[in-house]
Amino acid sequence: MSKAILVKSKKDIVERVAENCGLTKKAAETVVAEVFDEIIDTLRDGGEISISGFGKFEVKERAAREGINPATKEKIRIEASRTPGFKAAKALKDAVK
Repeated sequence: MSKAILVKSKKDIVERVAENCGLTKKAAETVVAEVFDEIIDTLRDGGEISISGFGKFEVKERAAREGINPATKEKIRIEASRTPGFKAAKALKDAVK
């Protein structure tokens, strides 16, 4: 028997926050958007966000490297980049087990 996969969207999160906190959906949308915006702004500035019992968001640096175009097999240069990363806290890992 296969287990159904539960996928939640931002809309679903807003609805749950509104319901659980006694807020209007509009107020909950503002709260959720502010949390996401704060995470994005902090990461954009090179900082990190640590949420106790949940995990840590941080920016990871990827060094420049040489790659291969799979269509042409030609060598290409891949520029250095920054990418967001997330490391789950032990409490989150234990909750998911």
